[in-house]
Amino acid sequence: MAESHVRRRSALRTRLREQGLDALLVVDLLNLRYLTGFTGSNGALLVHAVDEDRTVFCTDGRYQDQSARQVPELERVIERASALALAARAGKDRDAYGRTGFESQHVSVDGLDALAAAAESVELVRAPNLVEWLRLVKDDTEIEALRMACAAADRALADLIGHGGLRAGRTEREVARDLENRMLDHGAAGRSFESIVAAGANSAVPHHRPTDAVLRAGDFVKLDFGALVDGYHSDMTRTLVLGEPADWQRELYDLVAAAQAAGRAALRPGAQVRAVDAAAREVIERAGRGEQFSHGLGHGVGLEIHEAPALAKTGEGTLSAGMAVTVEPGVYLSGKGGVRIEDTLVVRDEGPELLTLTTKQLMVV
Repeated sequence: MAESHVRRRSALRTRLREQGLDALLVVDLLNLRYLTGFTGSNGALLVHAVDEDRTVFCTDGRYQDQSARQVPELERVIERASALALAARAGKDRDAYGRTGFESQHVSVDGLDALAAAAESVELVRAPNLVEWLRLVKDDTEIEALRMACAAADRALADLIGHGGLRAGRTEREVARDLENRMLDHGAAGRSFESIVAAGANSAVPHHRPTDAVLRAGDFVKLDFGALVDGYHSDMTRTLVLGEPADWQRELYDLVAAAQAAGRAALRPGAQVRAVDAAAREVIERAGRGEQFSHGLGHGVGLEIHEAPALAKTGEGTLSAGMAVTVEPGVYLSGKGGVRIEDTLVVRDEGPELLTLTTKQLMVV
């Protein structure tokens, strides 16, 4: 893993030189984890644009031993006010850190005033999203973590169904807790987000939160959930039916499945994110259900459950090989029921790699 962090810092240094910066002060904890592997709750990193030996990591005394294990290759400073300590470090060597960028999207106005005072004569330059830009394309280590997270979720759902956990008479909350516990049993460190279990008419609410509503025969049951492994999130939605589905349920499911297949097929390097959204959306619009598909097609996923790029009508940019994204169209009939089908995939030159492997055939339980 340390080799991955070295490569990421090297890529960031190239980016800094392109931006005319001497260094970057990293204060966001997820970006810090991405660049160093550090998982504590307080820390900062001063990345020099040319010299790895001038890159300095800082955390407080609570993490002295942990940081020695996780970040052994970098000079470490132990100081509670980590960002200020590194700003002051830069200020003492203006020749090396003269134009230092900072993550302006993560620094408050008051925080900037404090950094500027600590940095003395060093010029602090707004440099938003430089690390996030690197995080758009996942390396092999990240993709393996995503693959493991998706596998934990797949196995948990299979386990839930196989042991009768989806049945009439249980509540949405009971099913959600059961599913989340099974993800832990299958290797997850936690859940990616609060699991959605939505039965009957509740399945028409895109982000319904589980309640004490009871699952009943004939219900659609929508399950949107994910597992967390090594800091990386999976995201999957499957919609099932308790008992024999009605004709309208089969028709709605088949429509969403066709839209989801079209969205997956559109994932290729160079594709406009808006075009990927359109590929799935047009299937639903042709069926006269466009107004009932009320959200974007998908999003990036990684150290955060929602990352760039946004696959949406208003999305910007193009896809690149190695991006990890979701494809999750849905159609929701208010007061009746809804269907969403979602996968996590990796964009590849030869076609998208599917990470969530649970069947997308309509499951009847």
